[in-house]
Amino acid sequence: MKRRNFIENTALCAIALSTAGYIRFDGTGYTGDCETTTDILGPFYRPDSPIRNNLTVEGDLGKRTELSGIVRHKDCVTPYKNAKIELWHCNSEGVYDNASEEYNYRGTTFTDDHGKYLFNTILPVPYGARPAHFHLMISAEGYQPLVTQLYFTGDPGLSKDASSSSPTAAKRILPVLTRKDGTKKIVYNVGMSEIVAPDPPVLDKLAGFYIGASAPKISFNLSAKNKQLRMGGAGVYDILTYVGNNTFQLAGANPYYLLFEIMPSGSINAIMTVVDKEGKKKSYVYMKQE
Repeated sequence: MKRRNFIENTALCAIALSTAGYIRFDGTGYTGDCETTTDILGPFYRPDSPIRNNLTVEGDLGKRTELSGIVRHKDCVTPYKNAKIELWHCNSEGVYDNASEEYNYRGTTFTDDHGKYLFNTILPVPYGARPAHFHLMISAEGYQPLVTQLYFTGDPGLSKDASSSSPTAAKRILPVLTRKDGTKKIVYNVGMSEIVAPDPPVLDKLAGFYIGASAPKISFNLSAKNKQLRMGGAGVYDILTYVGNNTFQLAGANPYYLLFEIMPSGSINAIMTVVDKEGKKKSYVYMKQE
């Protein structure tokens, strides 16, 4: 496939790999469109979860489930060795462990030489207005960290949720297989991308009017259009570039960053960090107005 005569004689240089994506030659190498789409980080992420892939908790009556898959480079073919996979989700009653030292249903693992990862856990349940879902964060050197959510076929809440009903989430709605022993199995393969573009539902959720949390109460407006997050209005705006982990950057002589925090109540805070000419940083908190 990589021979020069193949490249020169194939007009499109595209080969179907599966229903999930294609690879193509971009003039220097092979790239693909199999990358995993993003989803909002959410209010329940806790950094530094224990390194373990068995998340089962004694006494929890949730359905035992194996989540596994392969992480691949942007070419959609080459497995990524030693990618960091963080998984977190609610328990069988729809509750997250946000404070205990046990970090229940939270864990970190790394892919093996073949790019494979595996977690043993339970199947999360719907809560509030949200369908059941897994949260994943994948960190791999050379790529932006990827935050995403996995949903499950047959969940009646899928069509009512802005994130899961988005067309970009279609490949993240997964079948739940049942083994002979009654346990469940879910397979999800991840394609990395050097630049991650947030899904439209994510941008829609972040868009709105923000006011400073302390005096002086400076405000700004964010809008979502053409898969971009924009600051300003009335035809005059700046485009914010997503740099990973719920953070956007506005470039310039003195760049600044907006880190969005989704609170358990559903409210959204934007932490603005400004870098001055001397490299010093100052941070300010803004609250989205409902």
